[in-house]
Amino acid sequence: MKSMRQAGVVLLLLVLVVGGAVAGGSREAAPEERTITLWTTEEQPVRMDAQRAIAERFRQATGITVEVVPVTETLMGERATAAFSAGDLPDLIYHPLAFTYSWADAGILDTGAATETVERLGESTYGAGVLNLVEFEGDYAAVPVDGWAQLVVYRADLFEEHGLEPPTSYDAIRRAIEVLHDPPNFYGVVAATDPSQIYMMQVFEHVALANGVDIVDDQGNVTLNTPEMREALEFYKFLVEHSPPGNLYWQQSRELYHDDRTGLIIWSPFILHGLAGLRDGVPVTGFGDDPTTDVLAGLTGFSTSFGGPSNPAGAGWADVRYFGITVDADVEAAQKFIEFSMNEAYPDTLAIAAVGKHPVRYGTPDAPERFVRAWAELEVGDERLRKLSDIYEPDVIQDMLSGLERGARWGFQRGYGYLTSRLYDTRVIAELLREYTDGERSVDETMRLMQEETERLR
Repeated sequence: MKSMRQAGVVLLLLVLVVGGAVAGGSREAAPEERTITLWTTEEQPVRMDAQRAIAERFRQATGITVEVVPVTETLMGERATAAFSAGDLPDLIYHPLAFTYSWADAGILDTGAATETVERLGESTYGAGVLNLVEFEGDYAAVPVDGWAQLVVYRADLFEEHGLEPPTSYDAIRRAIEVLHDPPNFYGVVAATDPSQIYMMQVFEHVALANGVDIVDDQGNVTLNTPEMREALEFYKFLVEHSPPGNLYWQQSRELYHDDRTGLIIWSPFILHGLAGLRDGVPVTGFGDDPTTDVLAGLTGFSTSFGGPSNPAGAGWADVRYFGITVDADVEAAQKFIEFSMNEAYPDTLAIAAVGKHPVRYGTPDAPERFVRAWAELEVGDERLRKLSDIYEPDVIQDMLSGLERGARWGFQRGYGYLTSRLYDTRVIAELLREYTDGERSVDETMRLMQEETERLR
């Protein structure tokens, strides 16, 4: 009986093995490889290495390979359109806000998959501002990853010395500039005046948003020939009149601020590590003989929002980056990678360029401040590294992050973000603005032309 039972067991095992082979192959056969492709605008070698390290961690955790492909931001729109036509889109695209709405509208992005991902991560863990920017027909067009709020960077020590209010309104900024302006030794402000540089559009859009100017109303009508725009234009001309002469953009404004020759500029957070003397390429030159001094960081204040006479509540200017899941994607794998990047690997995601990658997801439902604290402990700099929390006080860090919540952009909340992108591409607003500040035409004629050119692009 014992030998018969043993024979029966052997027979049963043979049946199971043969059946398994017929149905799906050997149990020892290697699983089918699974690979997804990520296009990214973070193409600098150091940042590519950091992204590939995150992809490798993900592969080890899930078995899914992520091919990280660099794409120059200026070519991203063209490449995405061509790949869409060929049915050969990548699974994921890390991209700026400017592309998001137009890609959703064209059918390039799977907005339903993005919305599911945001909901799984928890909408409440995000700042509402970054989600509002990509609302699309009841969905979110893409998943917010990181961002930054544009800063009014000012000499807090000089403001305090002269009894000046922080630069949170047109009036406060105007008063401070009038008090501090002493050319050619010291300029009250360095405005953006070079229309060939995208920086000029960024600064002017911020100034206009502060006074409640948007490019369209809720019905899609262009709204640039308005009393609010008049106030914004006249204020911008005041800024230019109290700036150095010439074509000015981000480089001159930073250099003059580092050299103790201006008291106020509008800049991105990418200035933060330079203020602390951590970059040999942008030395601090106006505060003694040591170009690596951190004294300027301690003398500097920041404001992420300011208001004009027609919009006292004010507004900020935000730049947000997103993961877009395309319509050609392996959705499940793409969603898993996003969730990995926004959960256990989120500090590493931000560390790719911590000074300009601020967390848009503040934490988890169980630990609401987890990623804010982690970001503050990241190191920034080039030749020298320091933690953000060692350079700036907690209230300064918190204000920078809250700027994303107050940040806005022309057109996006009303579904016309594509029009803003066209205005940036053509530079027509910046060119008309420069001609106005140069005295070539009146404010009324400038508003009329801005209105007409924007209507033409719509």
